[in-house]
Amino acid sequence: MATGTEHNNEGEQDNTSKGLFNMIMNNESKSSEEAKIVDSETLVLQTQDRLWRALKRRFQYDVTLQPGQQFLLNHVSTKVPLVIMYADLVGSTNMSMTLPADKLTTIIRAFTYEISQVIYNHKGYVLKYVGDAVISFFPAGYNKLLACDRAVQCSKSMLAVVKNGINPILNQYDYPELNVKIGMDEGENVIVQYGHDRSSQIDILGYCMNIAAKITSLTMPNNISIGQYVYEMLHPSMKSKFSEVKFSAEEWRYTDRHSGQLYRVYSMGDNPR
Repeated sequence: MATGTEHNNEGEQDNTSKGLFNMIMNNESKSSEEAKIVDSETLVLQTQDRLWRALKRRFQYDVTLQPGQQFLLNHVSTKVPLVIMYADLVGSTNMSMTLPADKLTTIIRAFTYEISQVIYNHKGYVLKYVGDAVISFFPAGYNKLLACDRAVQCSKSMLAVVKNGINPILNQYDYPELNVKIGMDEGENVIVQYGHDRSSQIDILGYCMNIAAKITSLTMPNNISIGQYVYEMLHPSMKSKFSEVKFSAEEWRYTDRHSGQLYRVYSMGDNPR
């Protein structure tokens, strides 16, 4: 049984953790000159307006990878700490077999564009589009606490935009509802450019990329899963929203890069697993 002193020590440690997190985040907010992040409700309204116009042929989606490529260009052939995030559209294979090509194209374009806008709004970068997945990153070298917090807040906004922004409009046009699963991890990654010309494609390679991809594949629809390193950077109030996920030995074999122990994964959503 814990003594009163032990309870006090635990409380003091928790308060110290919260205080340190708040101090770092507040200092960052005061020193930052970046534009304020738009709230989820505004993002949802913007999404509905664009999708409504797109379905009426009055809006053309136009995506670009230039901001992310420009950031990576300054770090080619180096290792950079990043939060890697995958946002994967669920059920697109089935949609490709049941929907006309023009409808499927509209859905994929809307999904990738709106997810990208959420990423940019949270100060992240889109790395690339792979089929029905959007892969992004958040630089973590300057402030890991802030990068992890932004990535998690971004993922929550993604779910809101899909659920409250995209799906209500699709329902009115008899399109199928969309579901998304999101996974992320934090760590050092190697920045590789596939050519000597400055315009050559730049990509990210690393253990973190592999873990984030695997986490996403094991995540349930409309859920967010994060690696242990992201979880450890979160404010205690945010940590409480996540639950550790237990995988079978066949499903999960990734280990902590430092301790060699099985790497932990945490999930948040209506049905974590």
